[in-house]
Amino acid sequence: MQKRWEFTEYDVTEATELHQQLKIHPIFCQLLVQRGINNFDAAKKFFRPQLSHLHDPFLMKGMEDAIQRIGQAIIKKEPILIYGDYDVDGTSSVALLYRFFSKYHPHLHRYLPDRYKEGYGISIKGIEYAATHQCTLIIALDCGIKAHEAIQFANQKQIDVIVCDHHLPSEELPQAYAILNPKQKDCPYPYKELSGCAIGFKLIEGFAQLYNISFEQEVKPILDLVAISLACDFVPLTGENRVLSFYGLQQLNENPRLGLKTLMDLLGKTNTYSVRDVVFGLGPLLNAAGRLVHASKAVDLLIAQEEESAKKLAKELLAINQERRDIEWNMVVEAKQTVQDDIIFAEKKAIVLFKENWHKGVVGIVASKMVDQFHKPTIVFTASNGRIVGSARSIQGFDIYQAIAQCEDLLVNYGGHQYAAGLSLKPSNLEEFTQRFQRIVAQNIHPLQEQATQYIDATLSFSAINDKFWQLLQQFAPFGPQNMRPVFSSKHLKDTGYSKLLKNRHLKLVVQEEKGTTMEGIAFGLGEYIHDLQAKKPFEMCYVIEENSFKGKSKLQLNVKDLRFRS
Repeated sequence: MQKRWEFTEYDVTEATELHQQLKIHPIFCQLLVQRGINNFDAAKKFFRPQLSHLHDPFLMKGMEDAIQRIGQAIIKKEPILIYGDYDVDGTSSVALLYRFFSKYHPHLHRYLPDRYKEGYGISIKGIEYAATHQCTLIIALDCGIKAHEAIQFANQKQIDVIVCDHHLPSEELPQAYAILNPKQKDCPYPYKELSGCAIGFKLIEGFAQLYNISFEQEVKPILDLVAISLACDFVPLTGENRVLSFYGLQQLNENPRLGLKTLMDLLGKTNTYSVRDVVFGLGPLLNAAGRLVHASKAVDLLIAQEEESAKKLAKELLAINQERRDIEWNMVVEAKQTVQDDIIFAEKKAIVLFKENWHKGVVGIVASKMVDQFHKPTIVFTASNGRIVGSARSIQGFDIYQAIAQCEDLLVNYGGHQYAAGLSLKPSNLEEFTQRFQRIVAQNIHPLQEQATQYIDATLSFSAINDKFWQLLQQFAPFGPQNMRPVFSSKHLKDTGYSKLLKNRHLKLVVQEEKGTTMEGIAFGLGEYIHDLQAKKPFEMCYVIEENSFKGKSKLQLNVKDLRFRS
């Protein structure tokens, strides 16, 4: 698919002034300004994140009420139910609070809903579980902000609910005892983009402050779970999230909890874990439990205290994830074939697919694969418990949540954000929903959004790429949404004659710029350009810089995103 190249804009004057203050390569000043960092103090804070940069947890609306209620429950020995969603953010949240509060309160229960029998969010069954076990307090994590009915049911059972959620609230909030969500309209908390687990962390941080519990000894060590949630929930890695991610990855790499260390050992990765490694390595394994079996297995691993038990659970998650991959592969093949068989597919601005026997736990992954392949907003539906349930994924710049919201009258429920959402509806409404959704997307999508876009941060000469440049570039990490690994472009390039095709799909590149500097690179999925390279056509390319380690030796190489040839 031909991509449109778009260079990220920046204020040249601000970048020049910042260069005068920092005295580093001008490219880095450009990158900083693009990220909203335009003075020495802001740059220092960016390059040297400190735990002291974290905001006071008591700035969050509801925090004092929540902590006092938990303290009351501990004093009165009330059973507490820790309730979380079944994805990585939810399971890491439950593990986080369970491990922390179990040191101070033996009367803890944990509950994760069954994806197939209960669905997303606080369920009536979950409330009934709390009542059966005499729990008088529920702490709901990564869910609950729209659980009006379930929370009302809890209130009727004399069960208080504390909601720790980061999803966008409706106009009317549920009648919970306390709600921790920076996105509440009147919440003064300065940073709005925390994950559900990060909000759970702020609750613990506030509790530790109030009860004089050591941050260094008891709170900081749980940041490995926060880092995993931030990475896997794709929240912006800016501001407070950047600080939490930085120290959480440090904890993960230096002293991870037993369950994570066991999982990492099984994966066999020996070098330092980055956000990307978490997303593509640990994340799918932890998510697989909730997709195919039950999310409690992921929590069991994350709170494991015995080595034998951790090994058994880790191996089980590996096996479950392999099964998930097999199911996913078959579904993707079917979905692609369905799209290709649609004779009017080219006219449609969105993809809506339904097959009643597709696996509910994998539809979100398949939707993402369809977006990658066809670059259109996509919803993939399957049948579950008499309903049609689906997962939606979007393209850059198009708000799929708002498009779904315009079909609210046809839905049983829905939730999510700009680029990913979940929804369910009655079977009788599927056809009307599909037609209306297609119409809404067609009316609102911009022509430029329909073409895949490669965003580029800066133009760079190969001669600038050296160890010193790499070391400073690494200080922009942790990389993630709104702070992605910088993409550079280089012009006036030619093939050295040593580039070759790998597996008929990929390119192993050895290319040279006109000034004479040569760089090696890998271009996944761009094997179609091998003949242009062999024909010695001049070209330009965009790429990220990475370090390739092999047999104990490391060297810098380019991970090429796209090529453009001149005729």
